[in-house]
Amino acid sequence: MNPKQLIIKCYAKQEEGFWIAVCLDFCLATQGDSLEDAKRKLEEQISFYVTEALQDKEYGSQLLSRRAPLSSWLEYYLIRVTNILFHKASVIFDETMPLRPA
Repeated sequence: MNPKQLIIKCYAKQEEGFWIAVCLDFCLATQGDSLEDAKRKLEEQISFYVTEALQDKEYGSQLLSRRAPLSSWLEYYLIRVTNILFHKASVIFDETMPLRPA
């Protein structure tokens, strides 16, 4: 890992013909017609969210420390285990965000 990047935990799952992508570290979610579409939308949402949070002097640090609820984290770890055991269709992935220069 590059020391100037932040790794953000994400997962995607297929539901009723579409994909849902979830960012656990910022409690964000998107949906798309394909895995690639859902991931692309989530990447855009994360980028916009972080940019806006960094510009917000009053609440920015609170926004950047917002985490998904415990139920989403449990689903993430359940997906990890079932993917290993049963090769399910859900996907675990990380997004990297460059950190601001000091």
